[in-house]
Amino acid sequence: MSGSLNRPVRRRAFVLGGAAAAGTAALSGPLATAASAASFGWSDDGSNYVVDTGANLVFKVSKANGDLTSLVYRGTEYQGYGGKNSHVESGLGSSTVTIKQSGTTILISVVYGTLKHYYAARSGENNIYLWTNKADTSVSATRYIVRVKAGLFLNDEPDSYTYAPTVIESADVFVKSDGQTRSKHYAKRRVIDYSAIGWTTGSVGLYVVRSNHEKASGGPFYRSLLRHQSTDGGGLYEILYYGENQTEAERFGLQGPYVIAFTDGGTPSTSLYPGTLTTAWADSLGISGYVAASGRGKVAGVGISGRDTAYAYTVGLANSAAQYWGSARSSDGYFSIGGVLPGTYTLTVLKGELAVHTTSVTVTAGGTTTLNTIAIASSNDPANATAIWRIGTWDGTPAGFKNAELMTYAHPSDVRAAAWTGNVVIGSGSETASFPAYIWKDVNSGLLVYFRLTAAQAAAAHTLRIGVTTAYANGRPQVTVNSWVSSIPSPPAQPSTRSLTVGSYRGNNTTFTYSVPAGAWLGDTSQYNVLKIDVVSGSGTTSYLSAGTSIDALDLLA
Repeated sequence: MSGSLNRPVRRRAFVLGGAAAAGTAALSGPLATAASAASFGWSDDGSNYVVDTGANLVFKVSKANGDLTSLVYRGTEYQGYGGKNSHVESGLGSSTVTIKQSGTTILISVVYGTLKHYYAARSGENNIYLWTNKADTSVSATRYIVRVKAGLFLNDEPDSYTYAPTVIESADVFVKSDGQTRSKHYAKRRVIDYSAIGWTTGSVGLYVVRSNHEKASGGPFYRSLLRHQSTDGGGLYEILYYGENQTEAERFGLQGPYVIAFTDGGTPSTSLYPGTLTTAWADSLGISGYVAASGRGKVAGVGISGRDTAYAYTVGLANSAAQYWGSARSSDGYFSIGGVLPGTYTLTVLKGELAVHTTSVTVTAGGTTTLNTIAIASSNDPANATAIWRIGTWDGTPAGFKNAELMTYAHPSDVRAAAWTGNVVIGSGSETASFPAYIWKDVNSGLLVYFRLTAAQAAAAHTLRIGVTTAYANGRPQVTVNSWVSSIPSPPAQPSTRSLTVGSYRGNNTTFTYSVPAGAWLGDTSQYNVLKIDVVSGSGTTSYLSAGTSIDALDLLA
């Protein structure tokens, strides 16, 4: 198998939820190609249930543990690497596995303790529909891994470590000989940014179409591993709860469908995408926890006033049982979120990734909750406060700061990263671009900001604000203004796992405020005031795994 990696056959650029590969025909409906002459149905080979979709796909599910043990498309086996099958989490172990056929649908049910998992096939489709119902914490995470044989697709992108043999962090972050870093964590995408994840050769595509993440945790901006490829094969993921960089408690219940889809090289049909994927044919299959469209409702808002039109706005719904989101129309803020389970939700309006309004809404089965124009109070957006100076923008992300974009798909030690130093002078015109997106106790703590004040400004007390998007190991900023030193703030609630080194700045947005007295300032405009920002914490280790934090914005209020 390793020798086949050197052959140029069947290799094209990968596609990550983007447009169809050039030269491929547009897809029609959920089918990758026209159905073949094979007959739809299933058989039992003793160890597996064997399903022929009647198109170009034949797959097997283990009768012992519910693993997907074979995935043959157009006569080629795609399943398996490292002696492992495709499965929920890392494999369930001994399970009760049953199969039934209802007309043009075959359903395989897997029961492992309190967890129930389902595979469904439809006659003439090259798709496998999956649902997972996790009732409690007896299974540690909720993810499905499609394990793909080596040599079938080529991927030397951020989420590949095929060409990066040197481990630099925790056995899952690697560096290439040219200094570029690779990790399965480096997906570059938030949940809201993709509908399907996979690879294409130009003539064959293999994708996982994500679910609506109704029972996932973390909201629309959560980042997690989506796929990886190494010398022994590749993996495609549907991550619902991974226990990494989580900002919310785990949700339980039925999640799906998500889909393993083969195509003729393009991305899967939009009819399979979250928000448009309907499975009325599954309403009567007896899937545990399944709620049909008729048992769901909708929330619609006529508009949102008080927006900053330079930013995209997202509306989210969340309670302990479910989460949903939708984009607000740029012209007027109109939004519509359908397929919502009945219940009372917190509705949050987000400017970029920063919450600027919350309210409560109740959804009923079969009904539409219509909201009048939502008015964002000026005080809810920190950008509306008058500032003497400001670095960055208040949008809940490190966007614009030095190395910010790179950090969603590279390690901070990557050769492409600019130096993590970043002392800046207010008025230079390059304050944000020169200031690092992340600050670590052991790397670049003690960053300096130089600024002048008028005598009138120096005669008054002022509030200094530092917004952060997440923190590692309780890292938080302590400030010194000239000779005045702030107290050490209490650490806010943040995920306890790695974040800054595995491609995610997403945590709980927090604003630290410091009341700086009038006596701290220098009012002679020929002299610079000096703000020093240190990261403090008694936790963390060294270097990029020392205590750290990511920056949203910082400003001195008038």
